[in-house]
Order: sequence, then structure tokens, then C-alpha cells
Amino acid sequence: MKTVKRGKWREERNDAIMRFITVFSFMFVFVFLSSCGDRNPQPKPRGYFRIDLPEKQYLRLDSMQRYSFEVPTYSVITPDPYSPEEKDWVNVEFPKYKGTVHVSYKNVDGNLGDFLEDAHTMITKHIVKATGIRDSVVVNHDKDVYGLVYFLEGDDVASPLQFYLTDSTEHFMRGSLYFNIRPNNDSMQPIINYITDDVRHLISTFEWK
Repeated sequence: MKTVKRGKWREERNDAIMRFITVFSFMFVFVFLSSCGDRNPQPKPRGYFRIDLPEKQYLRLDSMQRYSFEVPTYSVITPDPYSPEEKDWVNVEFPKYKGTVHVSYKNVDGNLGDFLEDAHTMITKHIVKATGIRDSVVVNHDKDVYGLVYFLEGDDVASPLQFYLTDSTEHFMRGSLYFNIRPNNDSMQPIINYITDDVRHLISTFEWK
């Protein structure tokens, strides 16, 4: 009987988490669309330089206290230089492409709503430069990993990809992709797509400790 009740409680909790995340997502997209105004963008042809990209190979980053995930072998893991006291804050750097995925972590203690609000606020800062935004819901019941991934479109967007993950009760992790060069995402699109695949792999292999 206790097993049945526990399973039912777990199912109800997961459903509540997804409803909460979905509501936040719809609210954010609504605000973004409302702020776009009467834009009338003109289509333009895309042309990219040929970029040789390495074959994808991954290894598990298992040195963190609260989580683990797989990273590309061509990336470099460094601590966050601005928050040395935060041992679970790291940078997944791509030196050849001057790109970095900044990863931060916080313990949840009844303040999940605050962390979600902060994550949406960070994304809102890029709306001025964005011409479009897409989101993708993350649901992994087996690993208690839930969240959202945001894809921000536009040549001048400083961060083309941001995401957050949580188990709703103990853990909250946020990630954001930045490039250490002047934004020109049209010409950089092959690299953005390439690293986006790595972030997707990071999320799919993510586990809490």
C-alpha cells in the first residue's frame, strides 16, 4: 500500500512540475511576442564559410559534487573565475570557437519559483536583440531531470542558447552559451548548431548526485 501511495505521489509531483514549467514557458513566450511590435523582417539568403568541425566524442564529467554529465573531448572544463566559492559552477569552453557554456548550480530550499524567475529574467535581457525564440521542454522521469531549453534567434543575440534543469525539490542548474566575439550569428550558425548538439547531449546525459 505504501509503495502504491508513494508511486502515486511521485506521479502527481511530476505532473505538477511539468504544469509549473509549462505555465512559465507560455507566459514568457507571450511576453516576448507582445514586445515584438510591428516588425516586418525581410528574408535574406544565407551563406556560410566552410568550417571543419571535429568528430563528436564524449566523456563523462564526474568531478562535480552535485551533478554529472558528458562533455565533448574537444572542450575544456574550467572553474568559474568570478565565483570561486561556488565549487559546482563551471565553464565548458570551446577554445577553437571562442564559445563557452556557463554552468551554475543552486540548492533548492522552497525557493524554486525564485530560481525560475531569475532564469526567465536572464533570457528577457536578450529579447531586444532577438528576432525569434523557441523553447523545448526537458522531461526525464527516470533521472528526475526537468527543465526548459531556449533557442534565441537573431544576428546580434549575445547568447543563442540558454537552459535550466531541476528536480523541483533539491537541485537547480542553469546553463548559457556565449561567444567571446562580436555577435554575428548568421555567419556563425554552423558553429552554433554544432555546439547546440553538444548541449543537447549534455542535457540527455545529465544526472543528479
